[in-house]
Amino acid sequence: MDLLLLSRIQFGLTASFHYIYPPMTIGLGLLLVIMEGLYLRTKDPLYERITRFWVKIFGLTFAIGVATGIVLEFEFGTNWATYSRYVGDIFGSALAAEGIFAFFLESGFLAILLFGWNKVSPRMHFFSTVMVCLGAHFSAIWIVVANSWQQTPAGYHIVSEGLTPRAEITDFWSMVLNPSTFDRLSHTIMGAWQAGAFLAISVSAYYLLKARYTEFSHRTIKIALSLALVASVGQLITGHSSAKTVSQYQPAKLAAIEGHYESGPADLYIFGWVDEESGNVSGIRLPGMLSRLLTGNPEAPVRGLDSFQEEDRPPVNATFQFYHLMVVIGMGLIGLSMLGMFFLMRDTLVHQRWLLWLLVFAVLGPQIANQMGWFTAEVGRQPWIVYGLLRTSDGLSQSVQSGMVLTSLILFTAVYLLLFAVFIFQLNHKIKQGPQLLESESVDK
Repeated sequence: MDLLLLSRIQFGLTASFHYIYPPMTIGLGLLLVIMEGLYLRTKDPLYERITRFWVKIFGLTFAIGVATGIVLEFEFGTNWATYSRYVGDIFGSALAAEGIFAFFLESGFLAILLFGWNKVSPRMHFFSTVMVCLGAHFSAIWIVVANSWQQTPAGYHIVSEGLTPRAEITDFWSMVLNPSTFDRLSHTIMGAWQAGAFLAISVSAYYLLKARYTEFSHRTIKIALSLALVASVGQLITGHSSAKTVSQYQPAKLAAIEGHYESGPADLYIFGWVDEESGNVSGIRLPGMLSRLLTGNPEAPVRGLDSFQEEDRPPVNATFQFYHLMVVIGMGLIGLSMLGMFFLMRDTLVHQRWLLWLLVFAVLGPQIANQMGWFTAEVGRQPWIVYGLLRTSDGLSQSVQSGMVLTSLILFTAVYLLLFAVFIFQLNHKIKQGPQLLESESVDK
């Protein structure tokens, strides 16, 4: 098989699998801060019970997330050595900052969060929870900064010394605050909050359906639904802002997202299918809506794929489908969040069994949407690994052979499937085990 294709599949597989876990830790971290903060303010032992339960889930997710992320660091040097030399000065500084300001902060206080309940004061434990939450968010910041620079490079110059040219930082803060950083970061954080919130909603809805831990579940789902609603609406707002940035700095990606071949007023598709050979798109569309959303004028021209050489165009139908699946799921999550809050405020949520079942399985929604969003960003950037500067085909290692990549791909797949099975087994065990009772509480099953 082709070395480039195998290397892209391998990195895509490992990165996608790893990306299941960090969003959940970010979202759960914020929920833990809210839950434990309510416990400190009210002294209600039920909030302590809620926090202790979700701390266990957080610890499990964090551990698997760290294990699955280690492989990615090595792949930069094995499969993508040329790319690593090209962006090492920039990408390396962002990853170093992530390690110093995020991972050490998060992992340094993690032991207190997990094991310090009876060893430190309640305020010190809450401080540790806040630090772990901040560490998880800081980690997202620096990873997004590094990836955003690949999308919209800034604050650099090209050094041509030696055999291989490389990008070198000229302005650190211009690199950090490149044109797409804020939009991509805010969109990513909203997706992470959704992942954590809908996990808590799913478990709580399951308990309510089984008439177990009812008061625990009512309190948890109230907090989680509030966060889910904020994050879901925020995802729509940040997504719109991100699309406007893409239209300015990555017009080929935007054209692929909507299958827009001919420059001119652009339609917005609800769903459809792109025939890349003929350049035709079939589906349901809103005429001129993309132009209206971008500029306020439905007749405003938008650059089409016809303004780019064929070799500079991303895979159109794949980008189109990834994006629209993400949008459909995102709108569905907004609807579910609103419905859940409506019945919760009327105190009738427990009687809406159809909705509770939807909320149980809604945990998959943010995960799929996050993956589709990442696929849209990365596939839509092709054929560039650094947009406009370095092609993906030029970033490969020169000494790696396709057989090596295929062998490691098979092994990574087997190990990752095993880790996923362990995660699901342990998560299911902890959910069935339920929250531990405190001495001051009565049995609620």
